Amino acid sequence: MVVILVAVASVIFHFNENFGIQTLGTAFGEMPRSLPVPHWPLLPFDEWRALLPAAMTIAVLGAIESLLCAVVSDGMIDDRHDSNQELMAQGIANMTVGIFGGMPTTGVIARTAANVRCGAQTPIAGIIHSLTLLVILLLAAPLAKHIPLAALSAVLVVVALRMGEWHQFARLKRWPKSDVAIFLCAFGLTVTVDLPTAVGASLILASALLVKRLSETTQVDADEAVTQAASLSQTTAGRLIPEGVVVFRIFGAFFFGAADKLESSLRRSGQLPEVLILRMRDALALDATGLDALEDLFEKLQKQKKQLILCAPHSQPLFALTRAGFIDRIGMDNICGDMDASLARARQILVEKPGKPA
Repeated sequence: MVVILVAVASVIFHFNENFGIQTLGTAFGEMPRSLPVPHWPLLPFDEWRALLPAAMTIAVLGAIESLLCAVVSDGMIDDRHDSNQELMAQGIANMTVGIFGGMPTTGVIARTAANVRCGAQTPIAGIIHSLTLLVILLLAAPLAKHIPLAALSAVLVVVALRMGEWHQFARLKRWPKSDVAIFLCAFGLTVTVDLPTAVGASLILASALLVKRLSETTQVDADEAVTQAASLSQTTAGRLIPEGVVVFRIFGAFFFGAADKLESSLRRSGQLPEVLILRMRDALALDATGLDALEDLFEKLQKQKKQLILCAPHSQPLFALTRAGFIDRIGMDNICGDMDASLARARQILVEKPGKPA
């Protein structure tokens, strides 16, 4: 309403001629009366390379915004969206709109919520919304030349203030310190530098803090008591551990942020045992660094003619170990499904070693 009233006032009082106030028409010329002609952008390679970081940032922001919008609308209409379909449609739309010289598109919570509150239940509402905007563009765009730039600036200031979500600052004292750091990093860099820089720095900071959190939850220790295993067959409680056998438990994600914990725990235990059983039931993930740590441990044991047994590895670690050829090196006999089978295999190994107690 403000933009319409100010545009009418601009026509009546001739803001530009009488007061020197810039309008869209005086600043940018005549407004288009039709859709732009599609054309493939011709840019030098250096400009394409310069655009790539900003394009990636906008793509990530658009995906996050659209999926968040879809989740919110699901709750409003008691439905369930298809994330893959949503992102594919958005990607096709953004590639198409770029050929027409348009701005990137994304799902927006404000418009979607308004649509739902007005009774929208199916994608037909979104189609009607798009057709309505097209009609407004074709009929009203030529009249936009009378809108003063100052009025648009005021609208943008109000929009920015409403988008700020200032109430979140009052909640910072109750948030984890890591989340507060990410929030303030994104906010500060967006205001002082630009959005792509803020998103990139915040993602890097969030990734580093995620690695820190995961590494803190990963544990490698001697399994000497009842653990959190759901099945008693996976614990050492009540079982006789043969002399020369040590059982270690890996709990959490065994990845590059925590791979050194295995070597540290073994160093604290002293000399390598004749048979080392790694209980991997609680190791939910394994990356290349964790795989390297296991391979280094296996090689150390092999040099000293000692043996390694893996007890109940999860599907993802087992697949990674198989693909890397580690299972072939260690042998399927040394991959056991539970603690009883692992201890039985350890006793067999000790028996086969002359002079070693069984």
